[in-house]
Amino acid sequence: MQQAQQSPQPARGTRPCVADAMTRDPACLSVEDTVRKAAMMMADMRVGAIPVCDGSKLVGMLTDRDIIVRCVAGGKPADTLIVRDAMSANPHCCRESDPVESARQTMEKAQVRRLPVVDADHRLVGIVSLGDLATRVGDGTDCGHTLACISAPPAQAG
Repeated sequence: MQQAQQSPQPARGTRPCVADAMTRDPACLSVEDTVRKAAMMMADMRVGAIPVCDGSKLVGMLTDRDIIVRCVAGGKPADTLIVRDAMSANPHCCRESDPVESARQTMEKAQVRRLPVVDADHRLVGIVSLGDLATRVGDGTDCGHTLACISAPPAQAG
């Protein structure tokens, strides 16, 4: 498995963008992979979410929670259930050139801790997490606010 590459620190005095914080060339799953393979990848890589691609195009995200809710709780066998049937489709994403503030706001609104990074053709080029924003672009205060927004219970309709 190829080791993901981290982006270098932004130059002083420049406005940081997603490219300054993201991990390039992340591992991804195919829509036809089994959920068992996905879970094994998550365990090996020590991550809780992996982008899902159909060819090179991003089509979803699969999280450890997706596996629990859609596979385990539903009594479906992980050896035969495919990723397409367990993933969250149409994930929120961002572009390399987006300002980190924009990525943080997307995380807040979607209540997610990581965003896939895509190019103009919706091909997966990276992934950025809230932790990446806090540690690679030195933005701990804003990230603390974002974490509070992500962790808040969703508003109840009614």
